[in-house]
Amino acid sequence: MADVYDCTDDEQRTAGIAAAAAALSRGELVLLPTDTVYGVAADAFTPDAVARLLAAKNRGRNMPVPVLIAEASTLAGLVTTVPADAHVLAREFWPGGLTLVLEHTSTLTWDLGESEGTVAVRLPDDDVTRELLRRTGPLAVSSANRSGRPAATTAQQADYQLGEHAAVILDDGPREVGAPSTIVDCTGEHARVLRVGAVEVDRLREVVPSLTD
Repeated sequence: MADVYDCTDDEQRTAGIAAAAAALSRGELVLLPTDTVYGVAADAFTPDAVARLLAAKNRGRNMPVPVLIAEASTLAGLVTTVPADAHVLAREFWPGGLTLVLEHTSTLTWDLGESEGTVAVRLPDDDVTRELLRRTGPLAVSSANRSGRPAATTAQQADYQLGEHAAVILDDGPREVGAPSTIVDCTGEHARVLRVGAVEVDRLREVVPSLTD
């Protein structure tokens, strides 16, 4: 059974983040809040942990796991280049509910699934998760639900769906957005929307008019 920490309490938050960081370093899974929905996290650089995450969600390798980072500056170390459109979108919408797909650096020792040389990266607007990310580095994080089921907007919903697979649950109350992040592929000539979610396409086009969907 996973250890649950109430992150609305300062002492439990401190203890929970320490416990989560330790669990992730051992290759275990953690359920955590983001600014959009609750997520299930694994160490991005531990392939066995990412495989456990995919298995817990009943999700195949053909749907690679996104990566969350604590600071925008981390992006440069993960990808080969940041195209102009991606730079503008990150500057405008990070931290927030926008995921950018970019070509990842070939020297990185990770296996996020059949990513074909790309990685989906997001900087979440969530203090608890960013504090954890500052301790752990980039984490592989997907929504805390079984594939095909609704995303979890509370720690209790995340626990119900995936709690048996996790070592630690960080509970920071309900998440009001209730929608996953919007995903934009920035690997082609023009940025392209792959999934509409927390950030509306009209808002994206205000800063990148050439965006396609």
